[in-house]
Amino acid sequence: MGTNILEREFATFQPQGYLSAANAGDFLQQLTEVVNSSTKSSLLVDMQQVEFIDSAGLMALIKGFHLAKDLDCGLSICSVAPSVRMIFELTQLDKVFEIFDSQDSFRQTIQVG
Repeated sequence: MGTNILEREFATFQPQGYLSAANAGDFLQQLTEVVNSSTKSSLLVDMQQVEFIDSAGLMALIKGFHLAKDLDCGLSICSVAPSVRMIFELTQLDKVFEIFDSQDSFRQTIQVG
């Protein structure tokens, strides 16, 4: 479902494939584990390999976002495919999540901030 990568400044979680009702529970469990175990102040969800997301996948992301916020950890998203980005825009979740074009653009923001 996903891969965890620890960088110096932030942790990265990389889900793959479809984030849908069929696997949203597993996705949320993995995301929760990453958020709870992270010692970093920022978590980046790299969605480069996500082909599709439905309302259940979005809800899992929102729950992960709130959990991270409760633990004083920022949760951002990067590398969103155009079709997936359209879902974020239609649901106006692009106003909730900070979405970056790539890991590099996120990294630059972290270094500047």
